[in-house]
This record gives sequence, C-alpha cells and structure tokens, in this order.
Amino acid sequence: MKTKIIGLVLMLLSFVGFAQQDAQYTQYMYNTIVVNPGYAGSRQAMSIFALHRNQWVGIDGAPVTNTFSINTPINDSKVGLGLSFVNDQIGPSDENNIAVDFSYTIPVNYKYKMSFGLKGSANLLNVDFTKLKQKPGDAIFEENIDNKFSPNIGVGFYLHSDNGYLGLSAPNLIETVHFDGTATSSSSSHIATEKINYYLIAGYVFDLNPSLKFKPSLQSKYVQGAPLQVDVSANFMMNEKFVAGLAYRWSAAMSAMVGFQASDSWFIGYSYDFDTTELAQYNSGSHEIFLRYELFNKFDKIISPRFF
Repeated sequence: MKTKIIGLVLMLLSFVGFAQQDAQYTQYMYNTIVVNPGYAGSRQAMSIFALHRNQWVGIDGAPVTNTFSINTPINDSKVGLGLSFVNDQIGPSDENNIAVDFSYTIPVNYKYKMSFGLKGSANLLNVDFTKLKQKPGDAIFEENIDNKFSPNIGVGFYLHSDNGYLGLSAPNLIETVHFDGTATSSSSSHIATEKINYYLIAGYVFDLNPSLKFKPSLQSKYVQGAPLQVDVSANFMMNEKFVAGLAYRWSAAMSAMVGFQASDSWFIGYSYDFDTTELAQYNSGSHEIFLRYELFNKFDKIISPRFF
C-alpha cells in the first residue's frame, strides 16, 4: 500500500510541478549526444547507441526511459550530424522526443578541438489521466492529452581531445508550456512548464600504467524551480576491455557501473543505483543498460577504445 501511495505522489508531482526536467541517466558519459549537440561526430566514427533505464523499481508509475541515437562525422569535413530519439514514461504520461543534431569543429591547438552544436527537436506528449486516482467530478482531469506537439531548439559547446572533454549546453532553449494554466474542463491542457535545462559536463582520462586508465567525470544540471543536480563518477578501464566504477548523485543516489569492450565496434554497459534518501524504503533501486556499436572505415579505425 505504501508503495502505491508513494507512486501516486510521484505521478502527481510530475504534472503539477512548475518546472519539468529532462530524463535522468547514470551513464551520462556515454550518452552525451542527448544533452549536447556539439558531441555529434566527435568519436570519428559512426556511433549507434541504445539505452534502457528502469528507475525506482517497485514504485507504481516510476520513470522508464528508452533512448536511441546515431551520430557520425561527415567524411573528412569539420561537420558532424546526429539523430536521437527518447521515450520517457512517468506515471500516466508517455513523452516522445526526436532530435536532429549538427556540429562544426575547429582546432584550438595541437591537442584540443572545439565543437559548436545546434539541436532541433520535436516533442509529442500523451497523458492518460484515467491512470490516476481521481476524486469523482474532478473536472481538471476530464480530458486526456493526446499527441501534443511542441518544437524546440538547443545549443552546445564541446571542447575535447583524445584524453579529456568539457561541455556546456542547453538542449531546449524554448520554455514550452505543455499545459495551459487557464484551462477549463473543455480544454486539453493543465498546469506544467518545461524550463530550460543547463548542462555542464567534464571528464579526463589518466593513464596510470599501460594496462590501467582512470577517468573521473562530472555532469551538473540546472533548471529553474528544481534543485541543482550534480553527478560525479570515477571509472577504471583495465586492459582496454573492462570498465568498472562508482558514481554519486548529490543528495540522491549511489551507483555502481560496469562495462565491457567486446570488440573494436561493440561496447556494453550496465549500472545499478540505490537511493540515499528515504525513497529507498519504497523501491529496490534503478537499473540502466546500454549497447553501443561503432562503424569504422580503414582510415579512422582506432588503436585503443575511446573512454568517452
């Protein structure tokens, strides 16, 4: 019963909250294209990525996120292109976002490059209010939201080398009103606004010895009306094949991560989160798994796997 009550509270908060946040990821360092369009083409290969996240297992209506993306450099030019799709389900809502990314890269010095990125996206929102426990005659939830369309644009800057990166981005620059606060029972909109999400990402790879690399990384997300979210992680890569590490989401969760570079092209990763808040009493953790495939040509095939 407690689990159902908490689940209902979470669902309600996701719709009456003034600020709405983007989907959350533990293995953000492999999923950069979703938040920063400057990342498109930076891996010097066609990169295909798929991720599934099941958050707060055991709570009714908890978030479930599926992501698919592909990005590639364009021949020997300075241009990179990307395409991404995100499906985010929270309680009675089912939201789909498709985005096209463009990047242009210029050398800063012999080591670093700066990529400037633009993102254009389309969002479709569905909300089935019949999944909520309602008071009889509550007019505000009489009509569902069906495929409400909203376009958006984003921008990103991505400074990177073979060993490190620093990025700043805002994937959605338009503050989209998904629901109209002046709605009546005859309209299909209610109160909720998607605010601008700002991201700061950073990471660096240290070669500890010929068979061991260490990579600390950071992602910080800020959105008006919500607490600052800070994720820090520390991963080790052993023998260019195995990855293991820990992560901490400030005042929210601890995570364990593992990965395996099965071949030059295939990489698989998994993470498990456990909450450090009182919410831990009502769920059995969060699971996230991803698969990445990269298509190299004979000229840009890498000698050792990229850590990011």
